[in-house]
Amino acid sequence: MYGLSALFVAVWSTGFVVGRAIVPVASPCLFLTARFLSAAVLFALLALSAGVRWPSWREWPRHLLVGVLLNGAYLAGGYWAVAQGLSPAVMALLGALQPLFTALLAMATLCERPGRLFWYGLLAGMVGVGLVLLPALQSAHGTISPWVVVVGIMAIISLTIGTVLQKTSIARTDIRASSALQNLGAALFTGMLALALQESRWLAGPLLYGALAWAALVLSGAGVGLLLLLVRRGQVARVATLMYLAPPLAALEAFLLFDARLSAVQMVGFVIALLGVLLCHWRETPNHAASRAKTAGS
Repeated sequence: MYGLSALFVAVWSTGFVVGRAIVPVASPCLFLTARFLSAAVLFALLALSAGVRWPSWREWPRHLLVGVLLNGAYLAGGYWAVAQGLSPAVMALLGALQPLFTALLAMATLCERPGRLFWYGLLAGMVGVGLVLLPALQSAHGTISPWVVVVGIMAIISLTIGTVLQKTSIARTDIRASSALQNLGAALFTGMLALALQESRWLAGPLLYGALAWAALVLSGAGVGLLLLLVRRGQVARVATLMYLAPPLAALEAFLLFDARLSAVQMVGFVIALLGVLLCHWRETPNHAASRAKTAGS
């Protein structure tokens, strides 16, 4: 599981780089629609070639809806908020709330009960992400409409709900068939948004198609596939904390690819975020867990 977790974080963090790269060459929802359609075709071909069992027609709406929440609304809302002037650093900081939202929702709906170390790690992760994003936050100027911030928060809530729903009845469906339907649902959602917003920017070239190939095959293919696999195998709240490592790793990638500065404060934040995630994934000893349960029951 640790190897899969590390691979997921490495893949997921590149989404920030792709989002930055496509700004001059493609409209966001138009790009997302092409990305999700490509990923849907990829997973459908994998499912058909393996001869897996597809869900019944009555179950399709559930998979499509989860795809809208996990992929469509989350990415479209985040891209739109940034396009309206919200700093990408602020959007990433809002994303640091996702593990907290997920833990609370999992407690209410899935009866997951993380231990004390998990909450310490959750707090450390939020602090670490804040330090990594601090330089970008300090350089963000201008007044942003509260509605833009609301859309950004709603995008994070959408990701949270979509992640938790992966632990419901749709988990019985083969991950390839489910991913095909979820990406189809996301494509339908972002396609309608692209039409409503009259998006048309599509400057064909190596940059655009290279970014699209990476986004469809690696981000929507490997990245989301790994996320679904990890959620199905473990506690959804613990898996969500891996998101803490994406912004720090993205900052490191920006330093390597775009010559962005990487300060000492950011490096400290990276270490704190990593320690926070390790605490969240630390398994309590049986004696400690029993003692905590006894204390809670007394």
